[in-house]
Amino acid sequence: MALRFSANLSWLFPELPALPARLEAAAAAGFGAVEVAWPAGCPAQELRAAAERARVRIALLNTPPGDPEAGELGLAAVPGRQAAFRQGLEAAVHYARAVGCPRIHVMAGRVPLGTDRAAVAGEMETTFIENLKYTADLLSQEDMIGLLEPINNRITDPRYYLNTPHQAAAILEKVGRPNLKLQLDLFHCQIMDGNLSRNLETYFPLIGHIQIAQVPGRHEPDSPGELNFPYIFELLESLSYTGYVGCEYAPKGDTLEGLGWLRSYWESRGLQHGGTSKAAK
Repeated sequence: MALRFSANLSWLFPELPALPARLEAAAAAGFGAVEVAWPAGCPAQELRAAAERARVRIALLNTPPGDPEAGELGLAAVPGRQAAFRQGLEAAVHYARAVGCPRIHVMAGRVPLGTDRAAVAGEMETTFIENLKYTADLLSQEDMIGLLEPINNRITDPRYYLNTPHQAAAILEKVGRPNLKLQLDLFHCQIMDGNLSRNLETYFPLIGHIQIAQVPGRHEPDSPGELNFPYIFELLESLSYTGYVGCEYAPKGDTLEGLGWLRSYWESRGLQHGGTSKAAK
């Protein structure tokens, strides 16, 4: 079965300032789904209306980042910020419900400034597990999935708490809730660990969402870099992956012009524009 791709509107179509316009551009490019970090400044009804007009699903949202001016990027594992995390989670659930989004990336957050990672690791894990249990209970009432994404601390974010699939899998096991899954961004995974084939096979039962970008430039999958995406796509197909593959990369130029890799993928699978079967046309 061919893979399904979602356009990350926090990264793609930056030439368009408004989220609804980016969504409509993604639909015109053939995407059947979109995702976005935190849709600040865009009312839910406006984004939902754009999605309905374009017949596009909203596949993924994030929990709010917290206070960016204070250097926060998520709160779920940050000690002392439990009340703010739960308030943000409720806001994310309310927005996701309004736009029909079934998945929420629960952002772990950063090691607090002025503290040593090793010294606070235990407290942060305890905080994370408590908040994830609360999250799972809340999301179960909405039939939603919570996602944990490891972000590399070698290049992208040196202070981010959750860094590897192994760490995420261990936490998921301790929480033990079926509506919490792994969000595996292959860009971060390659930087932290490599070994993508084995990691995909090992953690496949836990995966609820995948994201892609070339390494190290974080550009289109067919841009120069370390990853062989035609092979990776074939591997995901062989594993019968049915979730979305989120395109979370920085276009090197015009977004639409840079989507030749996606058009080539569809053509190689005998699909027409948008990834639908030519036989169904």
